[in-house]
Amino acid sequence: MLDVPDSQLESMLAEAPGSSSLNFTMFLTLFGEKLAGSDPEMAIKNAFECFDDEGMGNVNADVLREYLTTMGDRMTDDEVDEIMRGTHVSGESFDYCAFVKLLKSGIVEGNSQ
Repeated sequence: MLDVPDSQLESMLAEAPGSSSLNFTMFLTLFGEKLAGSDPEMAIKNAFECFDDEGMGNVNADVLREYLTTMGDRMTDDEVDEIMRGTHVSGESFDYCAFVKLLKSGIVEGNSQ
C-alpha cells in the first residue's frame, strides 16, 4: 500500500474544479491523470481479465459487485453504484475496458449521460 502525504492529497484536491464537492467521476479523472505513465492500461485490464472467463471485455456486474463489497479493501454499495454509473453497464455486464479507458484518460465512450 502506498502512503501518500496529506500535502500531496491536498495539492491534488486543489486541482479539481469546484474542489469543495469532488464526485467519484472527477476523482477518477484526477486519479487517471496521476496514473499516466505508471501502470500501463494493459496491466489494469489484465486485473479485470481474471474475472472475464469468456475473454469478451466484460464481467458479470453482480459478481464484480460481490467481490468489491466482500473482499480486500471492501467498498460500500454506494461506491460500487458510482463506479457502475460512470461506465458501461449493459444488463448484467460491466464493460471493464470502458472503465479502464475512463480511469486512464477521463474519456467516457458511448455513455448517454
